[in-house]
Amino acid sequence: MRHILRLVPGIALASICLTFCGCDKAGTPSDGSAQSHQTARTTYTIGMSQCNLGEPWRVEMNAQIKAAAEKHPEIKMVFKDAQNDTLKQRSHVEEFVSAGVDLIIISPKEAQPLTEPVARAMEAKIPVIVLDRSLLGDKFTCFIGADNKKIGKAAGEWIAKRLGGKGNVVELKGLMTSTPGHDRSNGFHDGIAGTDIKVVFEADMKWLEPEARKEMESALSRFPRIDCVYAHNDPGAHGAYLAAKAAGREKEMIFVGVDALPHEGVAYVKQGFLDATFQYPTGGAEAIDTALKILKGETVPKQITLGSKVYDKETVEQGGRELP
Repeated sequence: MRHILRLVPGIALASICLTFCGCDKAGTPSDGSAQSHQTARTTYTIGMSQCNLGEPWRVEMNAQIKAAAEKHPEIKMVFKDAQNDTLKQRSHVEEFVSAGVDLIIISPKEAQPLTEPVARAMEAKIPVIVLDRSLLGDKFTCFIGADNKKIGKAAGEWIAKRLGGKGNVVELKGLMTSTPGHDRSNGFHDGIAGTDIKVVFEADMKWLEPEARKEMESALSRFPRIDCVYAHNDPGAHGAYLAAKAAGREKEMIFVGVDALPHEGVAYVKQGFLDATFQYPTGGAEAIDTALKILKGETVPKQITLGSKVYDKETVEQGGRELP
C-alpha cells in the first residue's frame, strides 16, 4: 500500500505537466516554425502585444484582429497595450511565454530592443507573427506588412509630379527608431531624386498628431514658402494642416500622408484636408488567418507583403488606385 501511495503524487505531477506543457506548443518544431503535424486542438490562446493604442491606425489593427478572431470560436485572444513603452512591450512577450500561450502576435515599437525577447519566445517553441514593423534577424515565424519603402517612393513620385518637379517640402517623420520611419523616408527621397524638390525642414513627430502640429508651427515660423508637407502617417499630415490653417497658410501648400484608414486619411482627402494618402494595411485579418495555419501545423511564408493604394482627389470616390 505504501508503494501505491508513493506513486500517486508522481502520477499527479505527470498529469499536470502534460496538461500545461502540452506537446511542443501546438506541435511546432523547436525553431517555432510550423513544419510538423499536430493533434487537433479545441482551443488556442493567442497573445497580442500592441506597441501603442494612442494611434488610430493601431486601434484599427486591434479591431481587425479581434473581428477576425471572433469568427473562430477555438481562438482566445489576450490583448496588451505597451503604451509606447518598449520595456513594457518586452515584458508582454515575457509574460506570454511564462503563461504558455500557443502563439504570439506583436507589432513592435522598435526593432532592436524587441528582437531578443521574441527570439526567446521562439526558443520556447512559441510561434511569433510580427506585424507592421520588422525585427532584426530572422528569429520569428512570419512577418506581415506592406512595403514601406515602396509606399514612400510612390508618395515622393506623386509629390514630384504634383509640384512639377520643384518646391520646398516639410517632412514630418514617424518614430525614427522604427523600421517604417526609415523606409518611408528613404523611399520618399528616392521618389524625389533628380528633381529640384528640397526638404527644407524635417522632424521626428513620433507618429503623433500633437507632435506633428508643434513641429509644423516651428516650420511655418522659419519658412515663408512651403509647397508641400509629407508626413509619415495621416495624423501627422492632419496635425500639419491644422497648424497651417491656424496660421492662415493652408492654401499655400499640399498635404500628403500615409495609412489611409477609411474614417481618417481617406475621409481627410474627401473633406479637402489632405491632397493624398497612401494605404498601409494593418494586416489584422491576415495575422489571424496565418496564425490558424501555423497552429494547425501548416507551412507559412517567412514574409507576407501586403498591397497598397493611393487615394487622392481624382481616385478617392472610386476606392483609390492600386500601386503597381
